[in-house]
Amino acid sequence: MEFSTIWLFVIAASTLLIIPGPAVFYIMARSIDQGKKAGLVSVLGVSLGGSVHVIAGAIGVSAILMTSATAFHIVKYLGAAYLIYLGCKTLFSKADNTASEIPKAPRKKLRKIFYESALVEVMNPKTALFFLAFFPQFISPTAGSVTVQFLLLGTLFIILAFVSDGLYAVLAASMRKRIVSSTASSKVVNRITGYLYIALGIFSAFASPSKT
Repeated sequence: MEFSTIWLFVIAASTLLIIPGPAVFYIMARSIDQGKKAGLVSVLGVSLGGSVHVIAGAIGVSAILMTSATAFHIVKYLGAAYLIYLGCKTLFSKADNTASEIPKAPRKKLRKIFYESALVEVMNPKTALFFLAFFPQFISPTAGSVTVQFLLLGTLFIILAFVSDGLYAVLAASMRKRIVSSTASSKVVNRITGYLYIALGIFSAFASPSKT
């Protein structure tokens, strides 16, 4: 893979990860309820669950490419369309939905929190769909093994997510009111996230064929 492609992926992924999503709210709920340690254990569990999706996605995308290069490009365009759909859905979602995504988290042992967090992420089909939509936009069949490329991007994404989610876990208690109580803040978050998804989807759809 070209170094510029990897950096573009890191920038895009980091920008998306800064905006809190369902996994972040889950982690925040744990951190707020049981403290920093429980929040960080949740981060580890979510990271493990995400790794499962990365491995499954790498196998799936490689299988698609082995079928035909055309099928691989179709997956990329469908992925771009899905990202645009996510953006539109986020833009038109109600601001108060953000606050309602934070579940009540009963106190549990750290080991149980870890396994539960991993299971929640593994069983989340939206994570699998997002990886299949997002990663192929930065993969080129001519740059070497698609499986290796997917795993490389997946590893980078998991590392970036671990850092971002960890910061949210540490700052959850002090940041809680600012993140979930303000309707105005929720609207800003929705708009930024929505525009990012749409921009990424459009960029992917109109990228030069020589780079795909």
